[in-house]
Amino acid sequence: RTVKPGGIVKGRVVGITSTHVLIGVGYKSEGQIPIHEFTDRQGNVQVHVGDDVDVYFDSSENEGGGIALSRLRAENLKVWEELEKAFNESTGVEGHIVGKVKGGFKVDVGVPAFLPGSHVDIRPNRNLDRFIGTTDRFMILKFNRPRGKVVVSRRALLEKERDSLKKEILKVLEEGVILEGTVKNITGYGAFVDLGGIDGILHISD
Repeated sequence: RTVKPGGIVKGRVVGITSTHVLIGVGYKSEGQIPIHEFTDRQGNVQVHVGDDVDVYFDSSENEGGGIALSRLRAENLKVWEELEKAFNESTGVEGHIVGKVKGGFKVDVGVPAFLPGSHVDIRPNRNLDRFIGTTDRFMILKFNRPRGKVVVSRRALLEKERDSLKKEILKVLEEGVILEGTVKNITGYGAFVDLGGIDGILHISD
């Protein structure tokens, strides 16, 4: 095969030492990647000799005269490609809310992303701390790969799902139909009930 530096290539694990994983990519020489790029949080090596892995072919000559490869860089590039696809197609991505920052939250979507506080839920929420440590799906509002900037919204995805549910509920909604709902708020006037995409009011007398 003809492989050139500057992109992700398919490699094969040909050897594992105490410090490096040896990868063959069809080039005249093999590459060595630090073993920590293949270990989990407990320090266990996640590959075996003969496994195929995606690696980034950085250059054909490193300081030792071999080829420079990186698994972490390949994984990072794949994450950015997946995020760009999700942004262009307006599909959701999974993320983990890791903590609060000024104006919102820091979310791990493979790379650090910003979640504005106003976009964490459909309705205003007084207890925003309860979202820290949770995993959910988010819509990407802004995407700037050169600057490494990603802004996400949980609310936008919830609204999109809610609109879809609303179309379905309107197909069966008519006087006399029995539906199951979830009480969202109670006031002196009555209770606001979510019927799945559309709200109803249950009068206090009922």
